Parts: sequence; structure tokens; C-alpha cells
Amino acid sequence: MPRGDKSSYTDKQKRKAEHIEEGYEDRGVGHEEAERRAWATVNKESGGGKKSGSGRGKKESHAASRKGGRKGGRASAARSKAAKSRSAKKAAKTRARRKSAKKRKRA
Repeated sequence: MPRGDKSSYTDKQKRKAEHIEEGYEDRGVGHEEAERRAWATVNKESGGGKKSGSGRGKKESHAASRKGGRKGGRASAARSKAAKSRSAKKAAKTRARRKSAKKRKRA
């Protein structure tokens, strides 16, 4: 099996990697880097591709995901009220702009 072959991964692991990759791309990470990070995350959480057979499974560890969420929350808490407010207003404006663009696209 060549390096990078994803045939030994379960459908769930492939879906998870795709979802993680989309999240990175939404945040501005390049496609190849996002894909690399996504598979690294799946490998870290589930221990790589799953092989068939009774008793060969191990529990998934979501410690890295939890750590990332905590880090993000801590970073947000350290920002000033004005900075958070400015960011929230910018996000609301972006959502409104995308929503109107989506409506125009449908029509």
C-alpha cells in the first residue's frame, strides 16, 4: 500500500477528514495544507486507518479537539471588549452580505 493511500480508513474517518479540511479552508488555509492537517487530526484522534477483526479497535481520543476549543476560548477572553465588539459587528456584516449574495444567486 503506497504512502497516502486512504483505503484502510473507514467512511466515518473520511467524512471527518473532509469536514475538518473544509473548516481549515474556510479559515483561509490552502487546500493541500488543510488536507494534511485534517488527516493528521484524524490519525491523532483515532490512531490511523482501522483494520477489520474483533478486538482490534481502540477508543477515539478527542483530547486535541478539546484542547483547541479551550485555547480558542482563552484567546477570546484575553481580548478587549471593544475588539470583541468590532469583530462581532464585522461577522454580522459578512453574514448579511453572504446571505444577500446567496439570495441573488438563487433568483
